[in-house]
Amino acid sequence: MLTALAVCASACQTAQRPASMFPAATAPTLTSSAQAPVPVQQQAPHAPQEGTPKPTQVPVQPTTETKAPASSTPAPSTQSPPQESPSAPPSSDPVDDLIAHVEKDFQAGLDAYQLGHTEVAKQDFDNAVNVLLESNLDVRSDDRLEKEFDRIVDRINHLDVGSMESDSEAQKSEPAPIDETNGITPSADAKVIAKAQAEIKSTHSDLPLMMTDQVAGFISYFSNRGRGTFERAFARSGRYHDMMVKILKEEGVPQDLIYLAQAESGFHPLAVSRAGARGIWQFMGSRGRGYGLQRSLWVDDRQDPEKSTRAAARHLKDLYAQFGDWYLAMAAYNSGPGTVQAAVKRTGYADFWELYRRNVLPKETRNYVPIILAVTIMAKNLSQYGFDDVNMDSPVPFDSVVINYPVDLRLVADCVNSTPAQLQELNPSLLRLTTPKEGTFELHLPVGTRDDYQTAISAIPKDMRLWWRYHKVQPGETLASIARSYRVTANSIAGENQLEDTDLESDARLIIPVSPSKYAVSDTLTYSRRITRYKVHVGDTVETVAENLGVPAQMVRRWNGLRNGDSLRGRKVLAVHLPVTHGSEGASTVKSTGHTTASASKGKTKTIQTATAKPARARAEDERPSEQASVLRHKVKSGETLYSIATSYNTTVAALKRYNGDIAVLRPGMVLIVQPSR
Repeated sequence: MLTALAVCASACQTAQRPASMFPAATAPTLTSSAQAPVPVQQQAPHAPQEGTPKPTQVPVQPTTETKAPASSTPAPSTQSPPQESPSAPPSSDPVDDLIAHVEKDFQAGLDAYQLGHTEVAKQDFDNAVNVLLESNLDVRSDDRLEKEFDRIVDRINHLDVGSMESDSEAQKSEPAPIDETNGITPSADAKVIAKAQAEIKSTHSDLPLMMTDQVAGFISYFSNRGRGTFERAFARSGRYHDMMVKILKEEGVPQDLIYLAQAESGFHPLAVSRAGARGIWQFMGSRGRGYGLQRSLWVDDRQDPEKSTRAAARHLKDLYAQFGDWYLAMAAYNSGPGTVQAAVKRTGYADFWELYRRNVLPKETRNYVPIILAVTIMAKNLSQYGFDDVNMDSPVPFDSVVINYPVDLRLVADCVNSTPAQLQELNPSLLRLTTPKEGTFELHLPVGTRDDYQTAISAIPKDMRLWWRYHKVQPGETLASIARSYRVTANSIAGENQLEDTDLESDARLIIPVSPSKYAVSDTLTYSRRITRYKVHVGDTVETVAENLGVPAQMVRRWNGLRNGDSLRGRKVLAVHLPVTHGSEGASTVKSTGHTTASASKGKTKTIQTATAKPARARAEDERPSEQASVLRHKVKSGETLYSIATSYNTTVAALKRYNGDIAVLRPGMVLIVQPSR
């Protein structure tokens, strides 16, 4: 028994002593001869190509000192800890305080947004973001602050604050292909392995290429079930290939890293992964900021092909300098350098295939490097895999102009005879149909249209470039018909274009002074806090209800949780907040009969003509000014002015002001008392 106890004790002591050298291991099921991985102390990195940064030793060394278990009790300190004064208040966490401040500003903005006060909401949202960025704490150095920043920005962008267009007109994201391919583990085909093994020997690449069962499995996948994914991505790569290769070369990294982008996003600038990575190079928000990619309510640089390529090249260069191995650099690009560093430290091996074999990396990262290698091998041997008939897209040339004002892409399209969709494609970093409200922006235009744009936009006041439009006159159109289509007055069009004759020439281009309230949730509107229940009639749409109630259609959708579109099918009742006229408290209600509207003003209740939306066929008669009474009531529509209303009723602006409390500013939905001249 004594002998047995002695043997056990010796065995336990040996088990607790870590080895100073790890045994050599092999890559998982290699089908070609490859150098066995070497422990961190001995391993040499893959030789960098010309122009690549020199590798530095991975700052991880296996130790020969025995570590105490995590659960062991620490040795008692020789010094007594300082006694805290019982009266001293507990110290607050500055990070928690900062997050609380941010949340307060964000909630204030959310409350304003729900009431339609978008300018107030934007100010509060800007405050929330600026509090984070301008604090003494580094957002990138604290996980809580990084998560808070990303959460706030994503939620604000989701609200689409201040956009003039509907959500259907905003940039549409695409699912990132890497999400689908990372989720599978294809099996290797013996024929594919043999074929690829022969081709890899004659394939020139500035990345180290290795053939394993995993690489062969993804070659089989992209040759069959994933063929469309590879084909579309390779074709789209032609738009950016020359620009990207040039940047990769300038940054001193392998030019074949371009195939990392093909595997990640399929070269789609609007690709978004399930984890929230965005753009051709699939940057997470916090990582992108570290390499100069900015985000705001209007722009996301991760979707800018050129800026994101530059950032990706520098990031990969830094990762190679850290790990000294391109496979580990790519793995760290996927899962973060901390994840790979921890795996290296845990095993003692700075070798991707050894980490793969030991299953110490996330599944997505284990698949990531084989996917990129498979794509690289196939892209360099297209005919061998049946892709020789795939043509790369041509680069899209464009003109550039740096602007320092916000402009709507629909107006830009009018100026250069293009379409908003084409301009969105040329400016993928824009999240909406508008350029940023502040700062400068490099606007891309169809090639050869720079001078046309500069000439046309100069005729539009800077503060109206989000609202006004150009219109090309079509045969048969009149000034009145054009005015009706834009919901403005003929006089306003004639005034802005200095027209003396109402006859219009075909193909003439007119400036249309569109009222901001037609497109945006105007902050000049004040809504009643009281909910009004509106009974939906046959023929009603979101637009007709909004127009007749004098509220923006976007607000009707927001109040009722409606998605994009105009249909009210299946809806019997809508909840709305009616506009409050000047000087009233907004106690406006639609009676249950749906026939009259009561407006409380200065303590008196007057019955006025209904503001209830009616079927489209009945609206035309309602829009005619009533001549049955000496005192009329007119509901203000978008684009109307005191002058246009006075003209239509054969009265004067002074008379309108006199009967309506010297009103100066009109809001859609207001009801004016009109005394026509006799």
